[in-house]
Amino acid sequence: MLLAIASVTAITGQTLITPAHGQTISGGRLPTRWDKDIPYEHPWAEYPRPQMVRDRWLNLNGPWDYALTDSAATKTPLSYTGKILVPYPYESALSGIQGGSSVPGQRLWYRRFFTIPESWKGDRVLLHFGAVNWDSSVFVNDKPIGTHRGGYDGMDYDITGAILPGQNALSVSAWNPVVTSGPEAQVTGKQRLKSEGYAYTASTGIWQTVWLEPVPRAHITNLKITPDIDSKVVSIAADTMGTADQIKVTAADGASIIATTKGASGTIITLPISNPHLWSPGDPHLYGLKVTLLQNDHSVDTVSSYFAMRKVSLGKDELGRTRIFLNDKFLLQIGALDQGYWPDGIYTAPTDAAQRNDIEMAKRLGLNLLRKHAKVEPDRWYYWTDRIGMLVWQDMPQTFGDRDHLSDANKQQWLTEFRRMISTHYNHPSIIVWTLFNENWGEHDVEAIAALTKEIDPTRLVNDASGFVDKGVGDIVDAHDYPGPGSSAPEANRAAVNGEFGGITMLVPDHRWDSNYVGYGGLVKNSYQFDKRYLALLKAAYKLSDSQGTSAFVYTQLTDVEEESNGLLTYDRAVVKPDLDFIAAANRGSFIPLPANPDPPLLVPTSEEDPQIWSYTTLKPADDWAQPAFDSSAWKTGPAPFGQGYTVNTAWTDTPGDIWMRRAVTLPVSIPANLEVVTIHDEDVEVYINGVLAASAPGYVGSYVNLPITAAARAAMHPGQNVICAHCHQTTGGQVIDVGIAEASK
Repeated sequence: MLLAIASVTAITGQTLITPAHGQTISGGRLPTRWDKDIPYEHPWAEYPRPQMVRDRWLNLNGPWDYALTDSAATKTPLSYTGKILVPYPYESALSGIQGGSSVPGQRLWYRRFFTIPESWKGDRVLLHFGAVNWDSSVFVNDKPIGTHRGGYDGMDYDITGAILPGQNALSVSAWNPVVTSGPEAQVTGKQRLKSEGYAYTASTGIWQTVWLEPVPRAHITNLKITPDIDSKVVSIAADTMGTADQIKVTAADGASIIATTKGASGTIITLPISNPHLWSPGDPHLYGLKVTLLQNDHSVDTVSSYFAMRKVSLGKDELGRTRIFLNDKFLLQIGALDQGYWPDGIYTAPTDAAQRNDIEMAKRLGLNLLRKHAKVEPDRWYYWTDRIGMLVWQDMPQTFGDRDHLSDANKQQWLTEFRRMISTHYNHPSIIVWTLFNENWGEHDVEAIAALTKEIDPTRLVNDASGFVDKGVGDIVDAHDYPGPGSSAPEANRAAVNGEFGGITMLVPDHRWDSNYVGYGGLVKNSYQFDKRYLALLKAAYKLSDSQGTSAFVYTQLTDVEEESNGLLTYDRAVVKPDLDFIAAANRGSFIPLPANPDPPLLVPTSEEDPQIWSYTTLKPADDWAQPAFDSSAWKTGPAPFGQGYTVNTAWTDTPGDIWMRRAVTLPVSIPANLEVVTIHDEDVEVYINGVLAASAPGYVGSYVNLPITAAARAAMHPGQNVICAHCHQTTGGQVIDVGIAEASK
């Protein structure tokens, strides 16, 4: 049965929240249960940078003025249109624009006012942005502060010199043209101007927290934390601004201080961690960290952080196969593709609790890995993966331009954003893999970038190309296989993984983005069918890991995303589609027997449940091949489905080619009046019953579908023995054919 999470029932209308001042927040056409928890004046009130925390700060999230101008505008507007809720993207329902369309030809302007607290007097004031998409400019009191390009990394500005006594005006502009082809293609990830298939709604403007922070003239600007479980130490490099002479670093395990060391500013400080408590998904142990900047042995600036003792590497298993090791032991990684999109906030989760829920649900589903696909999340998402215990493969968001025609400037912009992604998230122990490119989208200079990645971060693994085209570099050879799973064999110096498989599609009324849908692993009608198909996929994954040495499998995907309806959860996170207990057990390698199929049996079964034997030939037979009296004794026999590239029982690999099939079946005395042909076919199919054409369909389908039976074929059916025949014609790609008969749906 479908699992409604936290007693959430079907949602059919908008969820409106009415704050005290009379403004409203709408979850749009597909709201989530967290919309009601959003405080209009202070959404996302949590401190946004968990790995470098200061006590004093001022959150600037909330309602801002907004306006649209020509994209080339460089001065702040004279007037504003209305209110927009930061940090939700312009296109999102939660922004208050009510799901506005993207504005690629216009520049989006924001404005709000702030007053510096009296207690900050004498301090420098830093202005932080988690992320603004894509080309942004910042002004304080109409004074230009800085510009930035890149939609996935933060910006920090010292605005002290622009601040006036009393009220100050902060203005931000953002332009997001969403260029996805040609030499000027942006780093867009899955963003598009039109949501369709595997491409989704764009997210323009501020989409992560904006905040102010006071710091002394001499202060800490960045931490780089590197654990070494072999040497039982952790190394800390603190970048600083201004004059200071020493850094003091203190590590704690819970309430107990376990190590304290001082070192010269600008040097790497090493702390001993005796008997390290290692971090893993099953035991995500974190140590506390305090870093203090000293001047003449007096504290000038202090930040709090955390770290974990963990190691990721390649190693050999007992059969000598290259595997991915965590803390010097092989751990089979079973994960899900995680796009990080939301129906109400698009790029921005409605609340911090909502994004935490995604990770907790993945854990409840028995997963130990999330592949963050084509997107970079706010720092707090990675904080929760660190705390909850979820391995992360981090994709670099894609550029989709033709790699042979990308301009040098855009390649350099990609590399700049890539470097920032690694630098920003280097300290998170949950991240164990950097994925450079996905499925040849904008793939360029792979060998050089893989080598550079290892130089920048030798502590993690590098996946040069998830899917294809693999250049034979990095630490991982990654195959995509739908429904799969499948993978290459491990190599001497590279582990083999399956970076995408599955994609089972199940449509849940009242929890869909729209009437269109896309999926890759077949369409199922209910949880039982989902469970059965998913268990078969996971059994194949575990078998492949044992027989071939595959180190990891990534199921597509954690949640539905807009038209993609192949999630374990619906897009609004209200419903878990399969039975959670069965799926969680399967992900952990325990396969609980399913209960009896609650669906009525087919009148003539397909081979989806149990293999059905057919006579078949791939050589063109005589014209009367579909007649009951035709002699097919010279044909081969075998169980359906027939084909390749799908889950099949008998190989049929002629490309292009045809297959002809015959099967005698016994029908009962009472035959239902309304029947349908059940078939999966790739490509064109025609089905005959007792020599009469019963149904036909062009093209291909990726899952079993029902076709109406012709009146003539229904009239030709009778109790006792009948003959069903099918012909499938295939031209290119995968191929499959299987046929049955069912009572028509009411």
